[in-house]
Amino acid sequence: MNDGVVDKVRAAGGEVYAITSEPQRLADDAKEDWQLTFETVGDPHHEISTTCRERGWLELIVNPKTDSFTKPKTSNFSHPKGYFQPGVLALDKTGRVLYRWRGVPTRRNMGGATERPTANHVFEKLSQALQAPASAALTDAELDLKPELDMRGIPWPIFVAVLTANGWFIKPKPFPHIPNGPPVKQRFMRAFLRIPLFIGVWVLALSVLPVPWVGIAFGAWTLWLTPHIRYINDQFQNVAPP
Repeated sequence: MNDGVVDKVRAAGGEVYAITSEPQRLADDAKEDWQLTFETVGDPHHEISTTCRERGWLELIVNPKTDSFTKPKTSNFSHPKGYFQPGVLALDKTGRVLYRWRGVPTRRNMGGATERPTANHVFEKLSQALQAPASAALTDAELDLKPELDMRGIPWPIFVAVLTANGWFIKPKPFPHIPNGPPVKQRFMRAFLRIPLFIGVWVLALSVLPVPWVGIAFGAWTLWLTPHIRYINDQFQNVAPP
């Protein structure tokens, strides 16, 4: 939308829709909060994505492990059948696939949280498909395996450290979208800046307290945090490439 791609699609006679595995009320919240100019559609039971898969258009990867997003503190979020990973699908009026891409969650892209194709890249690819000569065999586009990405992920240990900082070093806490709340990027940076402060506290403790005491405290904290780290590792998908 910010790059003008929505306007370009409409000028070409098309339309853009965002489909989420959240309920419709949260899809509406996202549209209002992000001031989107296109429709957002809730698909919590994966009816639309299942139709896309059955018609051979696009099969999204689904993460059924959603405990970290559905605990009482974040009960606004609901994924009765899990949440599907990101994907992009462009069709013409006959149902021919002009462009398709699906996210494959890995440790590198933080379980699917980053590394999406840019809007301009997608529009360029679907425009090329539309401009194919009439004499050409109009076949469906293959999955885009090497798109131009909007951003790169960060190393998984750093990501988990930021999640832990977001939970004030008691246990990792994800960054779900909060309607009318601070943006994810802002909350992410706040958590990241807590890491050097946390390290500084331990260094200060070593300088003023007996080393064995600090070692015992650090060991106890490590024992407490380890199962929470294993839990968050299990929640974020890491799908091996085909």
